[in-house]
Formats: sequence, structure tokens, C-alpha cells
Amino acid sequence: MRRHDLDWLRVIVFGLLIFYHVGMFFVPWEFHIKNNVIYDRLVYPMWFLNQWRLPILFVISGMGTYYALQKRTGAQFTVERIKRLGLPLIFGMICIISPQIYFERLDKNQFAGNYFDFWPSQLFIGIYPEGNFSWHHLWFLPYLLVFSIILIPLFFYLKNHPNNKFISWIKRITVRPIGLYIFIIPLYFIETLIEPIFPVTHALLNDWFTFINCITLFFYGFILISIKDTFWRTAKRYRKHFLIAGILSFSIMLFITHQYQDSHIRHYTEAFFKIANLWSWILALFGFSATYLNRKSNLLNYANEAVYPFYILHQTIMIVIAYYLIKLDWSLVVKSSIMILGTFIFSWFFYEFLIRRWKYIRPLFGLKKKIKVVQQKRAPC
Repeated sequence: MRRHDLDWLRVIVFGLLIFYHVGMFFVPWEFHIKNNVIYDRLVYPMWFLNQWRLPILFVISGMGTYYALQKRTGAQFTVERIKRLGLPLIFGMICIISPQIYFERLDKNQFAGNYFDFWPSQLFIGIYPEGNFSWHHLWFLPYLLVFSIILIPLFFYLKNHPNNKFISWIKRITVRPIGLYIFIIPLYFIETLIEPIFPVTHALLNDWFTFINCITLFFYGFILISIKDTFWRTAKRYRKHFLIAGILSFSIMLFITHQYQDSHIRHYTEAFFKIANLWSWILALFGFSATYLNRKSNLLNYANEAVYPFYILHQTIMIVIAYYLIKLDWSLVVKSSIMILGTFIFSWFFYEFLIRRWKYIRPLFGLKKKIKVVQQKRAPC
């Protein structure tokens, strides 16, 4: 049975990604191009979103994998993942990401000339950041593809043995809300022991913290959907408790960050509240969406298909717009509004009038080719 709340969450979180990437243009964190004025106060809402927006996407992806495996063999699932993740990744790296790198090179005076002087002659010269070939914001796709293939044997075992001891134990402990917090224990050790050694690179190879952390969240999604109503009942019933826990843990984490100097004690304490915060928000979002969003909608049907092309296109469109705003002495509100509206409008335009309507372009953006339904005329009585 399809859960419409998961579709809504996926659409909403990917929608927030546009706001987040627009924010990256204005905050002091490293990004491909930066505004001429930096706004330090924006760090706090950005930090809040950054805590749980990617983790919940990996959890939702794990849940989606559970449904995908119900009607497929391991080979069928692998081929389907390569088509839906691998093909858009390759196309995106060649055609979608290259304008981002081109405008970054222009901004940093590392290239002079028009776009077709840059593409494709300069595209395959080295790996970004030293070179020009990259997957940039599409890094989510290769990680998800690798996770899906690696975990196939384990997922099929769990699928074929739904009453195994592990799943039965998870069902028993998650009847109570405190039982759902057992999941933060591995995440805490990953955060404290692996993150300091392996900084985030999104390069897949040697990016061990991101890899282990995200594959764990992906696995959690599969486990939580496997216990079915046990999880959803607890999430819905205690959603307000999870929300309060998220607010408190985020507040404490901010307090620790600003009041205490770097030390081992601060690292381990801050890591605990960081993990408690992101997991609390994930549980709260699942609880509230299961309560209010688990229903069909024509808007959801449209948005659910559009969200993948929007994800692939949005950062390129945003950076092109941002490049022409960098040196203008306009306010934060004006610039960010232009970038947000422009990104949504142009992403929708390309989706609606190019991607959605052309069956040979749809697979390049992770969409299935449309199947024409031929209605047979009934013979007269």
C-alpha cells in the first residue's frame, strides 16, 4: 500500500533544497560562487535545515527501496537502479553540471570565453576542484546507487524472513518512543569516531564518514518500513514529544557550540545533541506527515514526478541567475527572491515543456517512459 505521506515528505524536502542552496550564496560557508555581501545571521536557519534534510532523504530512500523490492528480483532491481540513478548521473555530469563550473571559472577569472569555448573541450580536463569534471550537487545519486547494490543481499534476506529475530526485536522496542532512539547509538559512534578522521568530501572514494553515516540511515529506512504499523503508530502518537525533543536538542547544541571552547568533552557532548536533534526531527516529520499528509492529491501526483528533474536542474539554474546578481548592490530579500522564483520557474518550464513531454528525454532525468493506454472500443450490443 502506497504511503502518500512519504511522497509529500520527499517533495517538501527536495523543495527546501532550493531554499538551502540559495542560502549558500549568502552565508560564509564555502560554495561555488558567493554574493558580494555575506550575511552571518543566515547561518542559524541554514544550520537547522542542514541537520536533518539529507538524513531524512536517505531514510525515505531506504523506505522506497523496501517497496521497490516487493515486485522485483535482485537483477531487475539493479538494472532499474542503474537506469534511474546511473543514467541521470552521467547525463547530468556532462550536460547539467558543466554550466555551474563554467560560471564559477568566469567568476574566479579562471577562464575567458563563451560557454561553447568551455564545453566540451574543457569539461574532461581533470577532476573538480582542480579540473572541470564533477557531479556537484548530484553526489546523492552515486551514493544511493552504491548503497542499493551493496545492500541487496541483506534486504532480500530481511524481505524473505519478515519474522526474523532482529525485526521482531525492533518491533518490540519501538512500541514505546524511547525505543526509536536506539537508532541514534550507531550514528553517535559514527559521528564521534569517524567524522574527525574523514572530513566530508562527497567524492565517494575515501569519504568514509559520509558513506558510513548515509548507508546507515538508508538501512534504517528499510528497517522502519519493514515493521510497518508498529513504527507509524508510535511516530503518530508521540509526534509532539519528538518535536519538543528536536527543539530542545538543537537549542542545547547551539548553546554548547557558542559557550565552550573546542575540547574532547565538547566534541562528544555536542555530537550527542547533534544526533539526538537530527533523529528527533526525522521522527517528528514522519509523525506529523503520517497524521496530516497521507492522502491522495492531483498536485502530489504532479509534484512527485517533477521533483527528480527539479533536483537535477535547480542548482545549475540557480548559479546562472546568481552569477548576474553578484556585483549588484541589491538587498538580500531582492536577490534571494529573484533566485528562488527564477529557479522554480525555469525548472518548471524545462520540466513541463521539455522533459515531461518527450519520452526519449524522460529517462535522462530518471523518469519512466510514458506508457500509452489504448482503450478498446466496445462492440455494440
